[in-house]
Amino acid sequence: MGALLSGFLLGLSLILAIGAQNAFVLRQGLRGEHVFAVCAVCAISDAILIACGVAGFGALVTVVPWLAPVMRFGGAAFLLFYGLRSLWSAWRNRGALNPADDVVKSLQMTLMTCLAFTWLNPHVYLDTVVLLGSVSTQYAAQRAEFAVGAMSASLIFFFALGYGARLLRPLFANSRAWRILDGFIGLTMMGLVAKLLIRG
Repeated sequence: MGALLSGFLLGLSLILAIGAQNAFVLRQGLRGEHVFAVCAVCAISDAILIACGVAGFGALVTVVPWLAPVMRFGGAAFLLFYGLRSLWSAWRNRGALNPADDVVKSLQMTLMTCLAFTWLNPHVYLDTVVLLGSVSTQYAAQRAEFAVGAMSASLIFFFALGYGARLLRPLFANSRAWRILDGFIGLTMMGLVAKLLIRG
């Protein structure tokens, strides 16, 4: 139970920070658009990455030195595009959140965007593969329990965020609140881009 709880608490503490992936899940939850699929993809992706980290996959970055900059610049380019789009939406949008008026994106398009936020974001690898993988070495024979704890935190968090967002829907019926959220998401993306490039 010690390893399981440690994995859960560490995984939860890492995922609580507002980032590109969380902002996307929140926005989908507010729109009520493909929420289950988005949450499931995020949780399954995290589970795969955590399993790789605990299995020692984090050492790959040192073996293949060109992988880190490719991930960094590729992720920065994607976040820059989405961040600018969110800022443009915050600037131009004049409407409130009305589910009846929403133009629902296809499931395929939504999942492609979700996968991009997960797999093109270097911070996801840092948290799940490198950090969790490193800490798991302290538990030797209990690595599996540690990994299950971290995976459980991810699963619970994403579904709570995606489905809990509906409680905020009355607030986002106000156009100003929706524009503020878009602006916040855009600025968050820009901050992540700057962090990626500066650390490089």
